[in-house]
Amino acid sequence: MRAPRLQVRAWAARFVVEPPARLLLALHIHPNAITAAGFAVAAAAAYLLAEGRLWQGGIVMLAGAALDMYDGAVARLGGKESTFGAMLDSVLDRLGEIAVLFGLLIYYVRGADDVGAYLAFGALAASLMVSYLRARSEGLGVPGDVGLMGRPERIVVLGAGLLLGYPAWALGIIAALGSLTVVQRAVHVWRAGRRA
Repeated sequence: MRAPRLQVRAWAARFVVEPPARLLLALHIHPNAITAAGFAVAAAAAYLLAEGRLWQGGIVMLAGAALDMYDGAVARLGGKESTFGAMLDSVLDRLGEIAVLFGLLIYYVRGADDVGAYLAFGALAASLMVSYLRARSEGLGVPGDVGLMGRPERIVVLGAGLLLGYPAWALGIIAALGSLTVVQRAVHVWRAGRRA
C-alpha cells in the first residue's frame, strides 16, 4: 500500500495536472520551455521576497510551482521524455528552491533578523539534503521518495507561511521536518541494504 502522500500525488496527477498538460501539449509547448519558465518565475519570487514583498512573493512562488507540475506531464503525454529533460528539470527545480530560500535569507539579513536568517539557512540546508538523499538512494537502486517533507510539502508549507504572514514559522517547520526526513531516508536506505 502506498503512503498517503503518494496517493494524493497520484490523484493530483490524474485530475489536476493532466487536463492542463494536454492543453499545453495541444499548443505545442515544449516541456523544457515550461521547465525554464518555472525557474524564471521562481527567480522573480526570490526577488520579491528579498525586497520584503512576502505575500506577493508567495503567490509568485506558488505560480512557479504550478508550472513545475506540468513539464513532466507534457513530456510523458507527448512522448518527449528525455534524459536531458529530466536532468534539466531536476537542476532547475533545485536552483529555483535555492533562489527562493536565498531571497528570504537576504530579506532577514537586511532586516538584521538573526533568527530568521538562521531559519532560512536551515531550511535551505535541509531541503538540499532531502533532495540529495532521494537522488543518491535512487542511484543505488533504492526508491527514495519517503519521509514527511518532500518538495511538494515544502512548497505548501512555505507558500502558506508567506501568504499568512508567518514565514519564519514555515522555515522552522521546513528545517525541522526536513531534517527528520533526511534521517527517514537514510534509515530507509540502511534497511533496504540489510534486506538485500
